[in-house]
Amino acid sequence: MSLLKFTESGIYCEAGDFYIDPWRRVERAVITHAHSDHARWGMGHYLAHPTTGEVMKLRLGSDISLQTTAYHQTTFINGVKISLHPAGHIPGSSQIRVEHQGEVWVAAGDYKTHCDGVSEPFETVKCDGFITESTFGLPVYIWKSNQEILDEINVWWAGNAERGVTSVIFCYSLGKAQRILNGLQSIGPIFAHGAIINTNDALANAGLALNACQPITKDTNPDLFKKAIVLAPPGAEGTPWMKRFKEVSTGIASGWMQLRGTRRRRNADRGFVMSDHADWPGLIEAVKNTGAEKIVVTHGYTDIFARYLTENGWNAITEKTEFGTEEEEQQTEDAA
Repeated sequence: MSLLKFTESGIYCEAGDFYIDPWRRVERAVITHAHSDHARWGMGHYLAHPTTGEVMKLRLGSDISLQTTAYHQTTFINGVKISLHPAGHIPGSSQIRVEHQGEVWVAAGDYKTHCDGVSEPFETVKCDGFITESTFGLPVYIWKSNQEILDEINVWWAGNAERGVTSVIFCYSLGKAQRILNGLQSIGPIFAHGAIINTNDALANAGLALNACQPITKDTNPDLFKKAIVLAPPGAEGTPWMKRFKEVSTGIASGWMQLRGTRRRRNADRGFVMSDHADWPGLIEAVKNTGAEKIVVTHGYTDIFARYLTENGWNAITEKTEFGTEEEEQQTEDAA
């Protein structure tokens, strides 16, 4: 029997009697990161990285039963050895290393191998079995560097500011918003939606240094918007909240912007190809470097990525989860 198995409630470690990112209520949950499809309300007790813990308290309530542990620190649950390792997905995101009776498995959660300037860089963890996502598990998905993407955003903003047009960029309140914020140049005022402000405050409580941005209030001088950039969750698009801005150019930051059809469907003026998930080369690199003999492929292009791995010598299978794709995450984050 494998050390980790998939059940109707989530990824389960029977030896330790705990779950990793469970999607149904359980007594003990180890959490990879604070996005809503991985850190859900109602668990009896949570274990997570301190940064993840701060955002969980914001979203799930300050009274949750929560234990935090730093990267590389060893914790034991019912004799099973657990440690957290950087996943590079968002600030505080973790791969969960589980060891028992000489067997080592790693549940990577969501991850990316590109450095983004705010998240702790992805770390290879050697293991016997590796559970990988495959959100962008197609060869068409190859990301530019973080700096190239930020340069594109700044050029777009500068052009809008020259024309007195407000730049509104739609991005996750947790992950992309902080990447973009820390990469913005001094072109004009920087504003953010309340959901992003609150998330930034939680991350600051965890010690993350972020560039300054301003909340938007009823007293904000509308003339400031003419040269401003505004960071907002995608759920703000088309809402009364947007009516405060007169002339607007909209952009959206998402890995799905790699495909032009997706950009047209979202009705954005600009699409910036920015993802918090690994691209095709990153997925292959991550799997290869673990040295794992068994690979379990979850949410995303599972069949395609697993077939590629099998054809190239890995023992790969797929498993169903209730985790979302990047676009589905975006929708749940908007409601958080």
